[in-house]
Amino acid sequence: MAIMKMKIKKGDTVKVISGKYKGKSGKVIRVIPATAKIVVESVNVHTRFEKAKQAGQPGKKVEFPAPFPVSKVMLIDSTSGQPTRIGYTYLENGSKQRIAKGSGKAV
Repeated sequence: MAIMKMKIKKGDTVKVISGKYKGKSGKVIRVIPATAKIVVESVNVHTRFEKAKQAGQPGKKVEFPAPFPVSKVMLIDSTSGQPTRIGYTYLENGSKQRIAKGSGKAV
């Protein structure tokens, strides 16, 4: 399987546009290009029960955000606060910069 080039980066604020969590937004905690998935805080939270490590202690209930497809989210533009698509421009020094398609400003 080829690793996908993703336009969403760790630390971006995104909004879920489809599925069970539609309308929720949060910060990207982790990006997994090999499977084209991301982990967003407070979205797609799963619960796992862990056994007690020592006898006599109770087990634990652990909640964690699970990965879900990057195609279900859009980046939130920092200037307008609305979800936007992402494009790229090249600066004079040759470096590549992400821009918001809606406002045309750097992300």
